[in-house]
Amino acid sequence: MYVEDFEAFYEQAIGLFKARPIETRYSIKFRNSEGKLVLKVTDDRTCLKYKTDQQADLKKLERITSIFLPLMACGDLPAEGVSGSEAGQQQQQQQQQQQPASGVQASSSSKKARRRG
Repeated sequence: MYVEDFEAFYEQAIGLFKARPIETRYSIKFRNSEGKLVLKVTDDRTCLKYKTDQQADLKKLERITSIFLPLMACGDLPAEGVSGSEAGQQQQQQQQQQQPASGVQASSSSKKARRRG
């Protein structure tokens, strides 16, 4: 079903993802022949679509994509006032701080395995 208002589409899409995160997919399609951009969020039961032909709506595309990428990657929304890319960089830094010791052990054990084989 096509949703005319972007804010309504945005809220319904986030709600759909939160209800069924494993089954939900987000896709973007540009129809060059028509000059239209179509955003689609579906969980195979409910299908939400938003269609636009306005260049100004690209900011809306960026907004919803910056929400869906962290949601799909780790299940968390970025903090308020933090863009999706900044949130991703913060998560990578946190993971690197937590994993340096385990990364060294894994690489040394893989070297040993290669020597034996």
